[in-house]
Amino acid sequence: MRRALVAALAVAALVLPAAAAAFVTNDPLAPEQWYLGQDRAFDSWLEPPVLAPVKVAVVDSGIDGGHPEFAGRIALSKSFVGGSALTDEQGHGTTIAGEIAASIDNGVGIAGIAFPAQLLIAKVVDTDGTISLEAESAAIHWAVDHGARVINLSFGGLRDPIDPSEDTYSALEAAAVSYAVSKGVVVVAAVGNSDQAPTTPWNYASYPAALPHVIGVGALAQDGSVPLFSDRDPVYVDLTAPGEGIFSTFPRALTAARPACADQGYTDCADDDYSSGAQGTSFSAPQVTAAAALLIATDPTLRPDQVATLLERSAVDMTPADGCRACAVGRDPLTGWGRLDVTGALEALAGPLPTADVREPNDGPGAFASTVWGGTATIDATTDWWDDRIDVYRVYVRKGQRIDASVLGPSAPGANLVLWRPGTADVVGTSKRVLAMRAAVAGPEGALAFRSKVNGWFYLEIAARRTASGPYTLSIGKS
Repeated sequence: MRRALVAALAVAALVLPAAAAAFVTNDPLAPEQWYLGQDRAFDSWLEPPVLAPVKVAVVDSGIDGGHPEFAGRIALSKSFVGGSALTDEQGHGTTIAGEIAASIDNGVGIAGIAFPAQLLIAKVVDTDGTISLEAESAAIHWAVDHGARVINLSFGGLRDPIDPSEDTYSALEAAAVSYAVSKGVVVVAAVGNSDQAPTTPWNYASYPAALPHVIGVGALAQDGSVPLFSDRDPVYVDLTAPGEGIFSTFPRALTAARPACADQGYTDCADDDYSSGAQGTSFSAPQVTAAAALLIATDPTLRPDQVATLLERSAVDMTPADGCRACAVGRDPLTGWGRLDVTGALEALAGPLPTADVREPNDGPGAFASTVWGGTATIDATTDWWDDRIDVYRVYVRKGQRIDASVLGPSAPGANLVLWRPGTADVVGTSKRVLAMRAAVAGPEGALAFRSKVNGWFYLEIAARRTASGPYTLSIGKS
């Protein structure tokens, strides 16, 4: 089971006039980057401020390490498939890195959105264009252990809940993502392209975008519509960003095949798949990655769930009036919360900030639960129907001991508080095997009480009601 890059065939680029902005970069090819205006990438400042460096990992096909746009921008690199991570034989990783971190306002080439970014380059793409789950997992761990605050994953594996034989869920991949989130890292992934699915369009986001706490990014066309290639999903499409006609950096060794082209090292001098502008959700995700890096550079204390909420709730809702004829008002399966708005997200830092959930990830029993020590505890946390449906807490109860628990908060009314028995492997589903592990369920007032007949680790689960999100307070007592 392997992952594939989510680039699609190119389409003709349309250069749009720049949006009114406080800061205009002097990079000569920036006018080709129509997506900068759509994203409101630089509208927050008269001049870009001096911000703390933020390490951003690009887990992909490597990078053209000698490209002038990346001088001083690469903190570390490692290949997990042999060869050098500073050589990119496919161009995919270099294109993505340029969107994120190409040097800004230096009078050369293009402008990367995340001007404080320092890149961690992890090369994981094999010679056949695929990515092994082992390489991906190792690269994520490496990036986290070397200080990444944001990780970009512009690849995917098919998700098909209707046909489990086609579904490519990987516990190894899920564990790697969980490790990153537990260390305070924002994970951004492309939702996938339907040319890698059984039908077009495809109604399920790919993995790893369809994992908890991953920001899944779909594509927008230049007219505001969602291209057919961009996977849909009512839960795992969180945001959209431009994904057609993307102008960026490209390996100079590959553009040298077209020596008459003036813009060596850029996509207009690439082969036919890139020369008219890169296309695919692969190239939408790095714009969100860059925005996340800017938020963290501005406020380094932000947790991953706070970054996700700031990006999602500041997005521009896409409706028929904006060119997305199939989009409903509010969150929808095509665009999630809407189109990325970098300036809107930065302005949202003025507060109040979303509540941080410091116990994440705690999305299941066993090793995925958050342990609660002592005889009593009061926990303030959050749930979110789309990004964090379930919180699970591990509590040790002795034989004959009584445990009392209650929950208050708009996102987690009492009916959503459940105590599960020791040995519970799964709190999702309605099968007899799953339900038989329930020990107690809270009543309408939001409280439960249970006296144990055994010693063991029990699990308290809080599940968000449909479309609900927000803070809750969990109180636990043992006697």
